[in-house]
Amino acid sequence: MIVDDSAVIRGMLTRWLQEEDGVTVCASAANGEMALAQMAKSKPDVVILDIEMPKMDGLTALPKLLEIDPRAKIVMSSTLTTRNAEVSIRAIELGASDYLAKPEASRDPKITEAFRLELLGKVRGLGGARRMRPRSPATAVAREQQDRIVRARPEGGLYGASPITVRKAMTGRPDAIAIGSSTGGPQALMALFGNVGAPLRQPILITQHMPGTFTKILAQHLDKLPGVDCAEAVNGEPLQPGRVYLAPGDYHMLVERSAGKPVIRLNQDPPVNFCRPAVDPMLRSMAQTFNGRVLAVVLTGMGHDGLGGGQAIVDSGGMVVAQDEASSVVWGMPGAVATGGLCSAVLPVQEIGLAVRRVADGGGL
Repeated sequence: MIVDDSAVIRGMLTRWLQEEDGVTVCASAANGEMALAQMAKSKPDVVILDIEMPKMDGLTALPKLLEIDPRAKIVMSSTLTTRNAEVSIRAIELGASDYLAKPEASRDPKITEAFRLELLGKVRGLGGARRMRPRSPATAVAREQQDRIVRARPEGGLYGASPITVRKAMTGRPDAIAIGSSTGGPQALMALFGNVGAPLRQPILITQHMPGTFTKILAQHLDKLPGVDCAEAVNGEPLQPGRVYLAPGDYHMLVERSAGKPVIRLNQDPPVNFCRPAVDPMLRSMAQTFNGRVLAVVLTGMGHDGLGGGQAIVDSGGMVVAQDEASSVVWGMPGAVATGGLCSAVLPVQEIGLAVRRVADGGGL
């Protein structure tokens, strides 16, 4: 379902989506009130919800739509302004699955095509996740010699019914912590840091797939959490214990040594896995810079960004933890590292913060 007060936007999005095999636009609405009337009748898997609309705006409509169908995947759509970025992050905290930044009026076909592809990718990814049957949270079903966790997933899951074999955990404290996330990432990050407790002694680097205006607002939201000192990373900035560095939108974030000390390096090299910032470059640079003394966490998100970097982490002696399928908005990124045999644990998001605390303190999983 497409909800936007602009008839031109509704028509354009409908045309793009209807051209895709397997995608049907079941309803459209010009404001939140009309969307509520359509929701129960049309039963959409995915809702593209504009923020600024007359009568009832998107933020007001969001909880009402989720009340009608709690499993619906709602994508907040807005122009890329600071105010709309703030509202979008707030909406994601309240249950929206993702956001879609509408480009300003432009005749540049590359910009229009990039927006079209982003729309189609999110609708397909979230629609596929919505149609998966409900799952119970993953639980540990076996522990062998205290160094191997196997978590079984229900039949019919995205990657089949095979148990996930988990690697031996790293011993001792890591020197740094890395986190990668995408779709559903802001909620997962809030849950993770909400359970970590007191500030950690290691620097923490986060790559979340987001445009620049959004990453600035997300950093501000994380910084408001108790015990979290977070900001967008700055090129050349030395890493400090306990500080959280968020990759700025449109910049890859890496770590290298300068005068023997680890520092942030930002660049605009080509996108990796269709993303900039991307998780893989961050993880690869950290595996090298810290000689494998890295704990990497891969949270919810579409695609497989983090798989190559996660391989570099474990090859150098580090450790990877992934969010489980049941608590992920989309089990793409964490599913890739989990089914790839790279993880030392696959956990519900509510348990990841506690696991990070234990590992960071040297207590192991």
